[in-house]
Amino acid sequence: MIASTTTLVDELARIVGPAHVLTDRDTVAGYVTDWTGHWHGATTAVVRPADTGQVSAVLACCHRAGVAVVPQGGNTGLVGGSVPMRGEVVLSTTRLAVIEEIDEVGRTLAAGAGVTIAQAQQAVREYGLDLGIDLASRDSATLGGIVSTNAGGVRMIKYGNTRSRLLGVEAVLSDGRVLSRWKALTKDNVGYDLPGLLAGAEGTLAVVTRVLMRLVVPAAHTQVVMAGVESVGAGLELIHRLERAGLTLEAAELMTRAGIGLVRKHRHLRPPLDADAPFDVLVEVSGPTQAQSLLLGVLAEAEGMVQGAVVETGPATKLWQYRESHTESVSAESSTPPVKLDIATPLREIEPFLEALTAGLAISFPGVTPICFGHIADGNIHVNLLDVTGDQRDAVTDFVLRLVTQHDGSISAEHGVGRAKARWITLGRSDVDLDLMASIRTALDPAGMLNPHILPGSSDSETNSPIELEREVAR
Repeated sequence: MIASTTTLVDELARIVGPAHVLTDRDTVAGYVTDWTGHWHGATTAVVRPADTGQVSAVLACCHRAGVAVVPQGGNTGLVGGSVPMRGEVVLSTTRLAVIEEIDEVGRTLAAGAGVTIAQAQQAVREYGLDLGIDLASRDSATLGGIVSTNAGGVRMIKYGNTRSRLLGVEAVLSDGRVLSRWKALTKDNVGYDLPGLLAGAEGTLAVVTRVLMRLVVPAAHTQVVMAGVESVGAGLELIHRLERAGLTLEAAELMTRAGIGLVRKHRHLRPPLDADAPFDVLVEVSGPTQAQSLLLGVLAEAEGMVQGAVVETGPATKLWQYRESHTESVSAESSTPPVKLDIATPLREIEPFLEALTAGLAISFPGVTPICFGHIADGNIHVNLLDVTGDQRDAVTDFVLRLVTQHDGSISAEHGVGRAKARWITLGRSDVDLDLMASIRTALDPAGMLNPHILPGSSDSETNSPIELEREVAR
């Protein structure tokens, strides 16, 4: 076992080079605070390996020392899942940023886990292909990060979540052993689906270093409509009518009057529509050459249901900015770090959930402002709560997540559980379910060294941090 923190840092520097072991407090500040600004932690060192071999050596070194490790990609998570809380070593994947191969025939992408979504999109689009996963944080979110949380994003309704796009992975277990499940095959049914198991594991089972992604052929032309509607039900009906008309749904987003107002305020934008409807739906569709006429026909027939609409040919970036600017506008407006709760309900429950949420907050938390938006076609709503005081955070989170459960929903749709929702995990999983997950975690990481404070099997008291090791030596 390595005797002290100093010795550990020296060992890590020998593996990755001194320039890639960061210990200065100011330098590591961005690695120990999450994107929302709520979770703040501490690390003994941030290590930035350059390839799978170095990741393996780093993990083997920390394993011998009994030191826990928190994997971190772009650090764009919203649940505190990649923030070290007790001095754990941060293993940053930002240098694993090589796009290795784009197979135009097999339609696959082989790339390092540190490649950002935007970089991957730009590379594959040169071949007339696309990633199939898209999200507003594309410039900083990484391929390894979306695998870790099984992200869905705005295109999930057509292409599925990250797990459905993942063909293979290279990953390193906590003791340094390397798993390579790497075949560019749509059909490879030999044993357990280990890449699928790692997707959504939030860095608790292994550190993903390389990914093999199945690409998609994007629609040649799309049409985007922003429509004002009186209710969520009307928005869903409009979407269903578009599909019944023969149009293919590319994306469908829900926004509220309050959310649009916030975006307009912080981005200095004009109203997207003449009508000031309670809800706006942003829908992107593709289809045959007459797609635009089909879309306009549906809107004409829905005149009594739609309170104003505007149509643009895709990519319609001016319309999309009303949706994609929500997150930054919420953060800019709130006087405290916003409480961000990514949830999902069945489609029929979206409207009753939102009504109950608004009413319950007004009664129990009158100073809290809710801004809700999200992927209406798959039931994934992002609940953002502004101006929540520190002593209210747990209570308001408890209220929302229990309300979600009452509406047959999930407490986490695509951002993971992390630290923000760990204490409420029993709302979404049974005892048997949790026992099985803990067993899997123990089998792959018996000492609990990877991201030790989240998901089943974690224990804050069982894993010594480097700081605690140093204190032990001092005694």
